[in-house]
This record gives sequence, C-alpha cells and structure tokens, in this order.
Amino acid sequence: MTAARPARAALDRLLKDYAPRPGAADEMLRPDGSIRPVWRPLLEALAALDPAEAEAHFARADQYLRDAGVQFRRYENDAQSERDWPLSHLPILLGEDEWTGIAAGLVQRAELLERVMADLYGRQRLIADGHLPARLIAESPEFLHPMIGIAPASGHYLHLLAFEIGRSPDGGWFVLGDRTQAPSGAGFALENRMATAQAFPDLMARANVHRLAGFFGAFRAALEGLSPPMQDSAPPRTRPAILTPGQGTDTYFEHAYIARYLGLLLLEGEDLTVVDDRLMVRTVGGLLPVPVLWRRLDSAFADPLELNDDSRIGTPGLVSALRGGQVAMVNALGAGVLETRALMAFLPRIAEVLTGAPLALPNIATWWCGQDAARDHVARHADQMVFAPALSCALPHDAAETLAPPADRGIAEWLASDGPALAAQQAVALSSTPMWDGGRLVPRPATIRVFAARTAEGWTIMPGGYARIARTAPEGGNAALRMQGGGAVSDVWILSDGPVPQDTLIAPRSGGAGAVALPLPSRAADNLFWLGRYLERTEGTIRLLRAWHLRLSETGDPEAPHMQVLSAQLALRGIDPAARVPGALLAQLSAAELCAGKLRDRLSPDAWTALRELSRSAREMAHIPRPRDGAARAMTVLLRRITGFAGLVHENMYRSVSWRFLTFGRALERADHMTLLLESLAAEDAPPGCHDIALDLGDSVMTHRRLHNLDIDPATLFDLLALDPANPRSLLFQLDEMLDHARALPRAQDDGRLSALTRRILELQTLLRVSAAEEITSRDMPEIRETIREISALLTTTYLG
Repeated sequence: MTAARPARAALDRLLKDYAPRPGAADEMLRPDGSIRPVWRPLLEALAALDPAEAEAHFARADQYLRDAGVQFRRYENDAQSERDWPLSHLPILLGEDEWTGIAAGLVQRAELLERVMADLYGRQRLIADGHLPARLIAESPEFLHPMIGIAPASGHYLHLLAFEIGRSPDGGWFVLGDRTQAPSGAGFALENRMATAQAFPDLMARANVHRLAGFFGAFRAALEGLSPPMQDSAPPRTRPAILTPGQGTDTYFEHAYIARYLGLLLLEGEDLTVVDDRLMVRTVGGLLPVPVLWRRLDSAFADPLELNDDSRIGTPGLVSALRGGQVAMVNALGAGVLETRALMAFLPRIAEVLTGAPLALPNIATWWCGQDAARDHVARHADQMVFAPALSCALPHDAAETLAPPADRGIAEWLASDGPALAAQQAVALSSTPMWDGGRLVPRPATIRVFAARTAEGWTIMPGGYARIARTAPEGGNAALRMQGGGAVSDVWILSDGPVPQDTLIAPRSGGAGAVALPLPSRAADNLFWLGRYLERTEGTIRLLRAWHLRLSETGDPEAPHMQVLSAQLALRGIDPAARVPGALLAQLSAAELCAGKLRDRLSPDAWTALRELSRSAREMAHIPRPRDGAARAMTVLLRRITGFAGLVHENMYRSVSWRFLTFGRALERADHMTLLLESLAAEDAPPGCHDIALDLGDSVMTHRRLHNLDIDPATLFDLLALDPANPRSLLFQLDEMLDHARALPRAQDDGRLSALTRRILELQTLLRVSAAEEITSRDMPEIRETIREISALLTTTYLG
C-alpha cells in the first residue's frame, strides 16, 4: 500500500458524514461534491490528526485568545457579562483569483457609496432627479441635517468600510449589507488570524496565505496623511486618534487593541473639547489639537449640542469643529444613512446613473415597501421575505426579524399601513462552511465581513476578513449568526498559487530614529493614578486581613487588646474580618479592574490577565475555611498574586508619563496607609504585640532585626517605617518617589518656580528628612496624613481636573 492510500482513507473518514444543506452552496465542496482545491492542504493536515490531537491544536488557539484577553461582552436580561471569544478554529479558504473579483466589486461599491454620501449631504441631485425617494432619506434618523453642506476636511466622506457578503446557491457572491457608520471587526480579524496560526502553525508557515499587516499599515499611513495643513502659529498636534464610546460597548476590546497595534490615541468624548472651532484633547501637558479622529461611536451621539442632546458620550461643539475644517473625521458624521436597508433597493439604478456600469457584486434582492409596486410584490411573496425597519439604523442582516402581520389583519392591509417604514429582502440560503464539532466536520451557514480602506492610491481591500458562522444547523431560512445569539467567528484565508508579500506593519524609516511619545489624556492619567491607589489599597487590606487571621489563630481570642487594634484598622476600611472574602475587599478589586478596563490600550495583555486572575481568585475564595489558618493562607495567595501584578508593571512598563501617574498613585496610597498604621500600632501606649504587627504589615521584620536587633520600640518603628529612605515601605521613601515623579511631570515649574504640587511634596519630605526618630510620634500622623491628602488634591487639580 502506498503512503497516499492511508492519507486518502483518513480524508474520506473526515468527510464521511459531511452533508451540505440542499439548495445552498458550500465553501469546501463544489456542487459535484468534490473538494475545492484551496481546501485540500488544510483538510489533509486535519485528517492526519486523531480527534484528541486536533483538539489539542485548537486548545492552543483558545489559550492564545485567553492570554491576549480577547473577549466579547454579551447582554442578557439587561445585564452584561464577558465571554470567551467564540472562535471556530477552521478558517474559510478562498483562492486569490476568486478574491480578486470580489475585491474589484467592493472597490466599485465603495466608490459608489462615497458619491451617494457626497450627493446626500451636498446638491441632493439623486433625490431631485427621482433616483431616491425624498421620504426615505428625510425620515431616516441617521440623516443628520446639521451636516448638510459641511465639506469634509479630508476631501472624502468615507475612509473605512465593511461589507457583509455571502455566496448564493448558484455559487456567485452578493452583498448582504454595507457598514458605513463605524465599521467594527477589523481588529478582531487580526486576533482571529493570530489564534488560527496557533492551531495550524506548520500549515500557515508553508501556505501562501495573504497577510493582513499590509492593509493596516496602508490605513495607518492614510490616517496620518489626512491631517489638515498646519498654520504657522498652531501648536504641535497629536497623532490620529480613535474616538470610542468607552468600555461599556461590546467592541471596546477592539478599539483598545487597534489603538495599541497602530500606535494611535484612544479617546472618549470627555477627553475632547472645542476651542475656537478647533478640536482639542485635554492632556496632562495642556490642550493639544486633534487633526484626525477615527470615529467608533454612532454619529448622532458625537455632539450633544447639534445632534442628539441626550448623548453623554459625545463632545459639545464637534460639528462646529468640522465646519471649521481643522479636523478630519473617519467616517464623516451622518454616514450611517448609507446603512438604511431600503437604500439597497435603489443602488443598482444609481450605479448605472453615476458610474455607467451595473453593480459588479449584486445586492441581495431588496424592496422598499413605501412604493406601491414594491408593496404589491412583497405582499405576493411575503413568505419568502425578511423584513427590517428601513428608516432606522440598519440591523445586521442576520438580526432582522422575520415579521408577520397580526392575526386579525391581512398582509396587504398590514403593508399598506406599516409598509412605508419597512424594507423587505429576499430570504436567501447562505452557503455553508465546515465547523469542527465533537471530532467531526459539520456544515454551518456563514457570511464574511470584508473591509475596505481609502489610501493615497485609492481603495484597498483587506485580503481576508472575518466570517460569522452559526453554531447550529438551520431548520429553515438562515440561522442566527450573531455572537449575541450564540454564533461563532472564524478567520478567512486568501491563498495564492505562489509566494505572497511578507507584509509587516513596520515600515522603513525615512528620517531620524527619534521616538515621539503619545500625549497622555487627563482621563487616562486619572485612571492610572487611581489604578495605582486601588491596587495599593487592596494590598494593604490583604495584609491586614492576613495579620488578623494569623493572630486569631495564635490567641483564639478576637477580643484580645492587640486584636481590637487590628479590628479597628480594618473597620476604618469597611472590612469585616469574619467574612470569608469581605465585600469591601472585592469592591476594591472591582474598582481597580474598572480603572484598568479603561486603560486596555496602555496595559500589556500579561498585566491585564494577571489583574483578572487576581480578581477571579478572590471571588473563588468564597468557600475558604472560616477564620484562622485557612483564611490566612488564602490571603497569602492573593498577596502573591497582587505583588505579581506589581512586578509586571515595575519590570515591564515603559517609564513614560503613564507609568509615573500609576506609581505616584501607589506611593501616595502607601504613604496614607502607613500613617494610619503608625498612628495606632506604633503608639507608646499600644497594647503588647502591636509593634510586632506594625513591622509585619510594613514587611520589615527581617530588616528591623538586622538594623535594631530584637528590641522594638516606637523610636525604632518610626526610624524604619517613617524615616528610612532605603525602606520601600517607609513614609520618606514614598515622598522621595512622589517628588521624583512630580518634578518629571509636565508643568512641574511655573515661570521658573516650583509648582504648588512639587512645593507641597518637598515641604513634607524636608520635614521628615530633618526629623530624628525620637522627635516624631504617632500624634504627628494625622497632620502628615492631611498633608498627603492635600498632595492628592493638588495633583488632581493640576492634571486630572
């Protein structure tokens, strides 16, 4: 038997039960049941693995996604939860020749949509000449009247588009929907590619799969080229920025990922302000102009002054800044009108009018029910139609409800009254693609989202995209593909017969090698500062809880005098030590996680994962033993996890202004925490055992023994925990750190004089430096603590307000 026969037998076994749905095309198999050539290498590689080996390959992909922190937010019963990224491990494979035709059709469509957008917000000849119903546009909530007549500073309305495409039963491709508002998914396509490469590393290395980096590099270069010309007197400007609604949106991970990948600023509406019709970002160094804004929130929410006045995520005056022509917007406000589903019904004719050529990629058949002829057609074929609101933001095609008339009304009567607000689309059986399910391949319906970016050379199409796949076989019509509905996603490979360019995002440098740091928005600085504070507060709480449980284990008496002092310290922090995992401790961790979530573009995946694991560990400890040894051991586990996170930050975080605000917050909180401890535990009349507890909480037991032998008294405590500049737990050490950071921050001097923040830190630092251990007592701690609070207030006023 030759070696080919076992391979063929394995491939036959893999495909034995694979049965595409009648009446639908399949991505892997031709209509005659033979394998499409581009799929054979992948199938042969998969057939060479037994099910356990295949699962191990797929587990590597899943582990990559977990390590990278890739998740999606799912909404259930008005609540939201983060779920693992639902990757279908088998990519969809398309040949380069077929893809070239698809790409050409999408470039034509992108140009057409640009011309339609320019007309709708300009001369409106399409309406005047009868090619579009005035009512269809005028009543759309996505048609923004304040934007009429505002010419985009870049010269174009559209810069990044996405298209939902599907393969029809006859094997051709058609467009299911246009995404023009704020297209999402490009970043997820990158992560799908990275994960799929983990599942098939050998195959990816030898297959001629077109890479995605070139698309992103071209788009980043295009963004940088959109900046309006600078006036001679204008201040320095920022790099292009991404405008996000914030971490409450289900695509926030992608916004942060793309910002980090492309080296862009990630901003929220509150980061921005408009001054003299110029869009500015609030940074710790002051206001800076923003020349290019890649918008990832819906247009109507962008400006509460001229658009939706209920918006709490926009920037007042943004429309005015666009009128002034000093900021380029990607995509222009109002682009969502192009997603109106009924508009697709008119695009074939508009294409003929504007370009003189038919659509190369046809639409899915669409009718606007506001037309008599269309209503009649839809009434006759209602059982084959999918309906969706036409005058609202278009729903994803797979999210559209299949509407039916009320039982007491006929279809004609229903359409006559409700039809003008509806668009109807022909229900089409989507093509299927293989999905791995329990050791076998099963066909599942799929669509592909493809991205187009405008560059200096024209529109470029991402060589791939990401597919959405239904996890269950449809019983009729198309199954739900959305992740919110339980759908999955997969990578899309475009394969060439020969070698493909090894594109990289790193372009050759044409000038010097000097780095240009991104400015730090004040909101980000605020979250960094409080992330540092919450982490240090959490660590202090964990140390206190561990000390309490260890002493309880030794004495068995929670009413002992030194236990009472410890309990009072915990009470100051709202902690009930008898609880298995005190709610206040979980609240501190949640606050830290919330701040970190707003900084996903500035934290490494390792740091983010470490923080999430710390939080998860704390919540899983609800079943730890009641007080004493078990609880103390649990606190030790948490202490090691939180110091692990601190180590990641200290060892790996670039020493930028971001790092300074984070470490300033930790130093300030540690100083505040130490004053509270010294006030009660280092007092001369403190109960026996309190001095030992102070050293334990200050992580300085061994250091004290080396420096002061075994004698512990208030003077040695204050010498080590307040005045020792070499002890990383001492008050003076924290003041030295804060002073170092304050001097390195922007605006550290005012007309040659030290800033108020720097002066206040220096005053307290000097006081401690000139004090002897015998001269400082626990009675001085409240005043020192008040000064620390003043320092916090000055930092907030100067940089974070």
